[in-house]
Amino acid sequence: MVSFVKSGAIHGVEGYAVSVEADMGQGLPTFDVVGLPDSAVKESRERVRAAIKNAGFTFPAKPITINLAPADTRKEGPSFDLPIAIGILTCMGVVPQDAVDKAFFTGELSLDGGVRGVKGILPLVVGAMQNGTRVCVVPQDNADEAALVTSVQVLPVESLSQLVKILRGEIKVKAYRPPAPAESEREAAAIRLDFADVKGQEHVKRALEIGAAGCHNVLMIGPPGSGKTMMAKRIPSILPDLSFDESIDVTKIYSVSGLVGNRNALVTTRPFRAPHHTISYSALTGGGRVPKPGEISLAHNGVLFLDELPEFQKNVLEVMRQPMEDGYVTISRVNGTITYPSAFMLVASMNPCPCGYYGDRSKCSCTQGDVARYLSRVSGPLLDRIDIQVEAPKVAYDDLEHNTHAPRPAESSADIRARVTNAQAIQRARYKAEGIAYNAQLSGAQTDRFCETDAEGREVLRLAFERMGLSARAYHKILKVARTIADLDGTERITAAQLAEAVQYRNLDKKYWK
Repeated sequence: MVSFVKSGAIHGVEGYAVSVEADMGQGLPTFDVVGLPDSAVKESRERVRAAIKNAGFTFPAKPITINLAPADTRKEGPSFDLPIAIGILTCMGVVPQDAVDKAFFTGELSLDGGVRGVKGILPLVVGAMQNGTRVCVVPQDNADEAALVTSVQVLPVESLSQLVKILRGEIKVKAYRPPAPAESEREAAAIRLDFADVKGQEHVKRALEIGAAGCHNVLMIGPPGSGKTMMAKRIPSILPDLSFDESIDVTKIYSVSGLVGNRNALVTTRPFRAPHHTISYSALTGGGRVPKPGEISLAHNGVLFLDELPEFQKNVLEVMRQPMEDGYVTISRVNGTITYPSAFMLVASMNPCPCGYYGDRSKCSCTQGDVARYLSRVSGPLLDRIDIQVEAPKVAYDDLEHNTHAPRPAESSADIRARVTNAQAIQRARYKAEGIAYNAQLSGAQTDRFCETDAEGREVLRLAFERMGLSARAYHKILKVARTIADLDGTERITAAQLAEAVQYRNLDKKYWK
């Protein structure tokens, strides 16, 4: 007898259909799994055998063959345990085939017949929904995440024996509805991090506000203790929450990576990833023996913060150049090619020299050669892709004293966030038919269309291009930053003053990398 059970697997961050075919014949007892299974799938034979016995059923002493179709793609992980067990029980006549035909199954089995959670539930359920399945049987631990797909009926199960009773019609269950979400991550973080805590550095906060409003890449250069890391960590507090579609995209990535909990399964706040400078290029971009998203994909629709930028290996930094431009990264291996989304806002910080006190004769002992070697770790092509470069000087005592005794505290994250949210709403409305959401995503042709300026503004841009030796990419990035400044100011046409402010954010490469 042959039975068919619907299941799924993941390629990148997308789910695709896998049919679990079970055949039980006559002869000596064997148990084979075919269809390019990896070690975890092959080991499912022992888990399934023990789970069926401990769930109160007799494991058949017959030859059993399990085929995972399509047979030309590699199957990984323990998520096929439950559909394999259901396929065998269907062949035995314990479960009716017509009840199995209506549903999608996924889950890992424990030896006692319990059902454990698996990674990647969201893309698996989305894939099942796209293939026309409207009932998804998932582990209880993954119920909240699966329920994010509201167009399918989610049936969470805790054990194999419970599922058999459901399929037999012995017990009735209702579609799962997740409980009300707990306090959001933003509300919890807002208690700790706020731009009101930052003393001085008003021009740096202005640059970060512009970067957040248009999703522009930002580089901060300054001595130790000037507040670069402190300000970077507060960027999420001025970013709007993700839209539902953006949340689903981010949650898929976190689901595949095993970073989604059962409570608050939907990622609603923009990611903030800050990898250590010892990170490898595969950990940054993704890949590995069992491919999974890297840090630039985990920062999708959010912020990637690289502290002490020159301390990262140069080959690690260079692999970011293509994802920064395209918004996705493609991992090519012998077994195939996987594409992960990686549309992130890069925020980087660095010292101006190895000791950090370049220009301060009382502290800096670095030679020009030391400084040149240190700065050369950040290549020109990478620097050219950073829209905003801003200097964060040492904070003066007067700034600290003034902020301490000022009648009003420094501007809060809530105030800045209101302006950022309004500017992003303007951009979304403007680019509704363009397939983009932020000024930083404008192509060359789109920049010409949407970044109009007057004769005075064009003259400012011409002088900057000639005197600063700008590249064509830098020219367009200045226009995009000016477009964001205009959106923050509420003006449709870019003025000369707004262009001049955008130009000043491109001068540090001439000061330090001349």
